[in-house]
Amino acid sequence: MSLLPHQLELLSPARNADIGIEAVNHGADAVYIGGPGFGARATAGNEIRDLERLIQHAHRFGSRIFITLNTILRDDELDGARKMAWDMYNIGADALIIQDMGLLELDLPPIQLHASTQNDIRTPEKAKFLQDAGLSQIVLARELDLKQIKAVHNVLDPHTTIEYFIHGALCVAYSGQCFISHAHTGRSANRGDCNQACRLPYEVLDDKGRIIAHEKHVLSMKDNNQTDNMRALVDAGVRSFKIEGRYKDMAYVKNITAHYRKILDEIIEEREFSDMPLARSSSGTTTFTFNPDPDQNFNREFTDYFVNGRKDDIGAFDTPKTPGRAVGWVTQVGDKWLEMESSDKATVFNNGDGLCYYDLQKELVGVHINRAECVNAKKGIWRFFPKNEISEFKDLRKGLEINRNRDMNWVRMLDKKSSERRIGLWAEFQETTDGFALTLTDEDGFTGNAVIAQENQPATDASKAEATLREQLGRFGASIFAVHDISLSISQPWFVPASALNQLRRDALQALEAARAAGFVRLPRAKPVEPPVPFPEDTLSYLANVYNQKAHDFYIKHGVKVIDAAYESKEELGEVSLMITKHCVRFSMSLCPKQAKGVIGVKGTIKAEPLQLINGKEKLTLRFDCKPCEMHVVGKMKQSVLNQHAKEMKEFPMQFYRTRPAPQAKA
Repeated sequence: MSLLPHQLELLSPARNADIGIEAVNHGADAVYIGGPGFGARATAGNEIRDLERLIQHAHRFGSRIFITLNTILRDDELDGARKMAWDMYNIGADALIIQDMGLLELDLPPIQLHASTQNDIRTPEKAKFLQDAGLSQIVLARELDLKQIKAVHNVLDPHTTIEYFIHGALCVAYSGQCFISHAHTGRSANRGDCNQACRLPYEVLDDKGRIIAHEKHVLSMKDNNQTDNMRALVDAGVRSFKIEGRYKDMAYVKNITAHYRKILDEIIEEREFSDMPLARSSSGTTTFTFNPDPDQNFNREFTDYFVNGRKDDIGAFDTPKTPGRAVGWVTQVGDKWLEMESSDKATVFNNGDGLCYYDLQKELVGVHINRAECVNAKKGIWRFFPKNEISEFKDLRKGLEINRNRDMNWVRMLDKKSSERRIGLWAEFQETTDGFALTLTDEDGFTGNAVIAQENQPATDASKAEATLREQLGRFGASIFAVHDISLSISQPWFVPASALNQLRRDALQALEAARAAGFVRLPRAKPVEPPVPFPEDTLSYLANVYNQKAHDFYIKHGVKVIDAAYESKEELGEVSLMITKHCVRFSMSLCPKQAKGVIGVKGTIKAEPLQLINGKEKLTLRFDCKPCEMHVVGKMKQSVLNQHAKEMKEFPMQFYRTRPAPQAKA
C-alpha cells in the first residue's frame, strides 16, 4: 500500500539536499529529488551522501523521499540504473519514480515504485494497468479534468495513490509525448535534456501562407496554480499533491510548499468531523515567519489549465518571462532615473528590486534597480536609478504601467530561517523509589522514557516548586518537539536540580527519537498481478518510448504484439508528430470550427486546416485532431542529429531495434 485512503500528501520538489530539507521544514509530507543519474532533469543529480542526509532528516518527521529514475534507458544503461536503485534503497529512500518499463524486468530492491509523469497517464485503463503491473503511486496527466480524474479513481484499488500536479511550470505537451528537442538538437526530453522549444517565439502562417501571428510564444503555457481547486481535487480522489520544480531555487520551494501546506491543513481541519475525515501523511505542525504568496516567485501568470474544462486564456503568448505584479505608472523619465506613482501608497521599494514593463511590441523589458528613493510618501512617488542607462530602455515613457517581478525584501526574508516544524508530545514526570522518571509520548503514539537517581528533597518554596518543574521540563525549543502538556505524578513538591531535570529531558528525548526511528515503516513494494495483465493496446508506436530490450520484453509479456522503437532510436526518419498536446493554437486564436458552430455568418467557414510555425530556419506544421480535441506538432529529424547518432553508435552500439541496421561489409 502507499498512502492510507484518506491521508493527504504534499509532495515538494528539491534540486539538492539543502532545498529538500527546507521543503520538509516547510511542511512537505514527501520530497522528490534526483539521484546520481537517470533523472528527467539532466543537471539536477545528487550524490549519495547528500541524499542520505536528506532522508535522515525527513524520516524524523515521517516524511518520505522519492528518487527520480525516470528517463528512458539504453540497454547499456540498465545495469547502472539497477545498481543505483539498490544504492537508493540501501540509504533508506522510500520510492523510485520511473518511466522505463524495462526496469520492472530487472532485479530491483523491494522499494516502492511510482509512475512518472513521463508515462502519460490519461485513461482509467492505463492507470489500472500500471497499478496491476506493480506501481503504487500514479501521477495523472496535467490535462485531465475533475470528471476524468474521478473516473481513474473509480477503477483503482484503495491502496493505489493518485498523484496530481498542483503548481508550477506547465509542459505544453502530454508528458512523454514531445520530441521536438530531440529532432532539432539531439537532446531528448525523455532523457532529461529538453531544450524548451515550446518557449520560443514563432511566426504562425495559415494554409495559404498568410501571417496570423508574429513572433508569438504560441506553445508557451502560463504556470499551473490549483489553489482554488484543492477541495475539488480531494473529492475527485487525488491524495498526493505535487509541486513542479526540481530546477527551482530555495525561495520558491519554501514559499510554494508553505502556501499549499496551509491550504491542506485547512481542508483537514474542515473535515475533521465529516463522513470522510482526512489526515496528513507525516507528523508535526508547521508555522511560518512569513505569509506565503505564489505571486512573489517567478511565474508566467497563472492558469488552472484543464481541471475545469478548456479555457482560452491558458497561454503565455507574449513572453516566457515573469511579468510580476502591476505596481504603478511612470510619471517622469529623467536622464538617469525614472519616477513612478505607486498604485498602493503603502508599498515600499528597495535597492535591488526588479521592475519590468511591456514595450509597444508587447515584449517584456526588465529594469534592475540600483537605488530606490521615496520622493513623496503621501502621494506614493518613487524615483528609481536603474543599473543600465535610461537610453537602453525601449519605449519607456510617461503613463506606462510598471510591474515588479522581484522584491528584495521578500528575497532577503526567505534567505533566513522562515519556518518551524514541531511534533506534539505529552510529558509525564513521576517520582520513583530512588529518584524520578520522565515519559514522553508523541502525537504518533511513540514513547521515550528516562530515569534518574536523585534524593527526594522537599522543596523549600512549595508554591514555586511545581512551576519550576514545569518550566525546566518544558524546554523543548532545541528539539523537533513541542510539548502540549506536562503532568506531575508526585506526592509532594520536590526540589530537583536544574541539571538533573535537563539530563532527564535529554535522555527521554533521545529515547523518543530512537523509538520513532525504530518504528518507521518503509513503504512496501506492490506485487504485480499474476498472470500478467494485458496492456490496453496490442500495438505500440514510437510514442510508447520503448528504448531497450527489457522494455520490449515487458510489453511482450503483457500481450503487445507489435512494438516500435522509441523516437530516440532514430528510426522515424520522415515527418511524424513531434508533440501531441491538448493546447490548441486555433482555439486560442478564435479559429476553431467548434467555436464557430452556430455563429451566424461564420458557421461552416472555419475549418481546422493545418498551420505552420516558423522560428528562423526551423519549420513545424500544426495539425488538428478535432474529435479528441488535440493538436499535433509535426516535423522530422534534422540530418545533423542523425549524423551525430551515427558517431555515437560506433561507441555505444544499441541492442534494441525495430529494424536491424544493414550489416557492414567485411574488410
